[in-house]
Amino acid sequence: MRSRHRALVRWDDLDAMSHVNNAKYLTLAQEARFEWSFSSHVSKGEIPGILEMVVARAEIDFVAPILQGGIFVDVELWVESIGSSSFVMAYEIKSEKEIYARIKSVQVAIDKNSGRSRPLEASERSFLEKYLEVKS
Repeated sequence: MRSRHRALVRWDDLDAMSHVNNAKYLTLAQEARFEWSFSSHVSKGEIPGILEMVVARAEIDFVAPILQGGIFVDVELWVESIGSSSFVMAYEIKSEKEIYARIKSVQVAIDKNSGRSRPLEASERSFLEKYLEVKS
């Protein structure tokens, strides 16, 4: 299953080349990930799926430029793999007609007190498995 987030492309996301600046794509992914893992659950009175995580790696393939601010794009995200303390997420930033970017990120579960990685809890693993799409 994929999660879908409607993201506003702000006018100040555009750079001197009149397209969305490359760093802003990670911001769009981050906002979608926050909605997926936290705010969508809290707004329904549910316990968030996973909170204590950090991004260990991110990579972006820019497919087509976003040339306008003040519009909405869709950010779809899903889980590609689950390890013992980390998981890989994939994202597509797109409109109805076009894919703008594909992103992958590796999240690592951390212990808030020590700041070190920790094993995923059974409830977190169960949450992640709902969004798992294995490549064929």
